Amino acid sequence: MSSLPFFYEQAIPGIHAHVTLSEETSRHCIQVLRMQSGAKLQLTDGRGNLYLACIISADKKKTVVLIEEHRSQPAPSQKTGIAISLLKNASRFEWFLEKATEIGVTEIQPLLSQRTEHSRFRHDRLNGILIAAMLQSQQAWLPLLHEPVSFADHVTGSGWQQKLVAHCEESTKQLIKDLPLSPATEILIGPEGDFTPAEIKMALEQGYEPVSLGDTRLRAETAGVVASALLVNR
Repeated sequence: MSSLPFFYEQAIPGIHAHVTLSEETSRHCIQVLRMQSGAKLQLTDGRGNLYLACIISADKKKTVVLIEEHRSQPAPSQKTGIAISLLKNASRFEWFLEKATEIGVTEIQPLLSQRTEHSRFRHDRLNGILIAAMLQSQQAWLPLLHEPVSFADHVTGSGWQQKLVAHCEESTKQLIKDLPLSPATEILIGPEGDFTPAEIKMALEQGYEPVSLGDTRLRAETAGVVASALLVNR
């Protein structure tokens, strides 16, 4: 089924059900791909379910499909969380979301730290970027995107099995690639200008391990992508 067009629908009742596709998906199927009744496509709900569907009513606003087959994509073997500050340049944060999703991160927590310069957050738009990246990379698991929280609230309440913090202050750090990692690991990534010394101190007091992403100084969004790749592909 991998060669078929691939779309996301949040609610899919199951096999043999009739599903009315969203207006956006309907328009893409009928106007962009020129699909007609009888054409096949794939659907996912972002929770590991993959469905083979057949168009039974082609309409550019309300296409109806029949669910014919179901299979499951295994859940990621490890849980990977990236807690990253919102960035001054919103497009750079969106780029990070796209790449982290393609890599296979399971959870993203936007942070509001002392040096965060941009706090506007449109969950629907950003979740749409995650959905597009999930479909592009042929995945059936949508990362969980949280609402922004303050740095202090997050680090004092984090329940991750293993907690890491990447920062630019001079201190003893381990390279992620040399660190034994647990099946559920989170890493903190700061904003432009890094976390403040007080924030780093708070994270260490809450059990976060200081880590290095390499020898070069990275932009915040690049650091998020590098951390994603190092944690997921271990």
